Amino acid sequence: MKNKKNLLEQLKSFPHFDKNTVYQLGKQLGLKDATIDTYISRFLKHKEILQLKKGLYVSVDFFEKNRKDISYSFYLANVIRTPSYVSSWTALQYYNMVTEAIHSITSVTLKTTRDYTTKAGNFTYQSIKKGVFTDFSLVNGKFDFYIASPSKALFDLLYFRTHQLRGTHLKQIKTLIEELRIDIDEMDEEEQKKFHLMIKKII
Repeated sequence: MKNKKNLLEQLKSFPHFDKNTVYQLGKQLGLKDATIDTYISRFLKHKEILQLKKGLYVSVDFFEKNRKDISYSFYLANVIRTPSYVSSWTALQYYNMVTEAIHSITSVTLKTTRDYTTKAGNFTYQSIKKGVFTDFSLVNGKFDFYIASPSKALFDLLYFRTHQLRGTHLKQIKTLIEELRIDIDEMDEEEQKKFHLMIKKII
């Protein structure tokens, strides 16, 4: 039982971990993989760790200490499905371009479209072609995360909302932005130019 407690204490320092990490820590404590599997099941049962997806976890202790930090939520979004970057409604809210509360973190990925409903939050991933998997950057801080630029976040939102902007005209784009109550004036002039260039390349 002492080893089990020691293992959990070590896991509390990780922002996330996978099974391989647990196995490596377990080996240092002289534990067999089968014993570690049992411990993981017990940790989950007793709500000492949360499962983000199959084989990927975070300790409840670490999560509770950081759950109010938006950079941690974005960091987890990047980790759950890789490669990906935070975009669409979520990024627009981050840039103060929308006022509605966003309850699910939306990201863009090269992998298939998928949703993850977890005790650490809801994560939505939309699949995009490699040619438009662009215009995102790494934000450094306590938790590093990739996020779309303001122009790309708006582009991505409209791209998926209009089924890849097929048959959409510039006038319709302007109307749609107004209908969605997106404050495009929060975007600086350079970003607005970038947005219009992205749109013109597609439509």
